[in-house]
Amino acid sequence: MYANDGFRELDRQECMLLLAKVPVGRIVYTRQALPAVLPVNFCLDRDGAVLLRTSAVSGLVSAIDGSVVAFEADDVDAASHSGWSVVVTGAAALVTDPNEHARLLRTGPRSWVPSTQEAFVRIDPELVTGRELVGGRSLYGVQLPS
Repeated sequence: MYANDGFRELDRQECMLLLAKVPVGRIVYTRQALPAVLPVNFCLDRDGAVLLRTSAVSGLVSAIDGSVVAFEADDVDAASHSGWSVVVTGAAALVTDPNEHARLLRTGPRSWVPSTQEAFVRIDPELVTGRELVGGRSLYGVQLPS
């Protein structure tokens, strides 16, 4: 990042605190050798892993199980030209342990579109980066009043 570019880099702890405040993010993965992005609801597990809940027979599960993916979430205020973005990169894996699956049924993310065969996907946060837009500017480069 360049000095005075209007952004502040966030440390890992700040990133995780911000992720815990929003219910929706985007999973970035490879589908048929091309980049794909899907909005998903999620939550953070007690160890900081990103948890998704989806249909066990979805194309998403087969595409990401065992792959390295990126997960992005953000919060933007268009009126004040402020906000933040966090990206988690790590290995995605289908939760197959029956005890872990049972725990996640109680504590994990709630599906917005329930399925008869729901599955949980865990993304281990190997790399966590984020930035916050500070000192928002108008479209014409004029500093907004604070």
